[in-house]
Amino acid sequence: MLNFSVIGTGRVGKTLGRLFAQHKVFAISQLFSTSLEGSQRALAFIGQGQPVTELTKMVPADITLLSVPDDTFASVTQSLIDANQLKPGSILFHCSGAKSSRDLVSLCPALAQLSLQLASVHPVRSFAEPALAVSDFSGTICSVEGSPQALDVLIPAFQKIGAETVIINPEHKLLYHAGSVFASNYLVSLLDTAIAAYCAAGIAPDLAKKMAQSLAQNSLANISTLGTRDALTGPIKRGDLATVTAQAAQVAAWNTELGDLYQAFIKPTMHLAKRTSER
Repeated sequence: MLNFSVIGTGRVGKTLGRLFAQHKVFAISQLFSTSLEGSQRALAFIGQGQPVTELTKMVPADITLLSVPDDTFASVTQSLIDANQLKPGSILFHCSGAKSSRDLVSLCPALAQLSLQLASVHPVRSFAEPALAVSDFSGTICSVEGSPQALDVLIPAFQKIGAETVIINPEHKLLYHAGSVFASNYLVSLLDTAIAAYCAAGIAPDLAKKMAQSLAQNSLANISTLGTRDALTGPIKRGDLATVTAQAAQVAAWNTELGDLYQAFIKPTMHLAKRTSER
């Protein structure tokens, strides 16, 4: 069984470490965190691995997961190289949605001198709560790209923990990730805005949250069943542009920035409504 080390024991690192351990895909070797408390928490969660707080005390692994913020890729990878922690022929991969394996080399040119197999695997899901992510990971779509040798190992490994894998073009990684931002991050921001609008109209916060959640869940269910084109409802779908104009003005009067947000959604929604009417 190949051994697997995690560099960065945050939510993604802990979740994948536990899944690989539970499914006996890899032997979890070492868990690196800059704090002993962080690496020990990871050990308690994963159930395998040796907590490490100094890269120089690690043993090079067959597979290394770089699970750190994108902005630290270059410095952490260079530190791994300086500490001789990346053995020739081993796999180094990360789970960034925005960065590709090619970006990793661009950020840390010294990687080009090593005989490594590089890849990225982006699980299209939220890792807000690792225990929940572990329990319902099955069926998660994971977008992968990288060297053929790395993918020959990583694709079956992720499929064994329940993932559905899709190979993507590294040149389009940033645009691809924008889709995830719209579907996840901005969706949360949009619902927060909806709740704020309800509250500004006099609805109690708990009820406002319940109302926004109900509508969002119904819309998502309709998208799953009907697709976006037929799931669209509301005044733009009905062609009630007088209501849209009046509402845009009311939102802008309440909050200028959120008025701009409302306005920004009008044209895309009109285009979607037109696609619906053209069926």
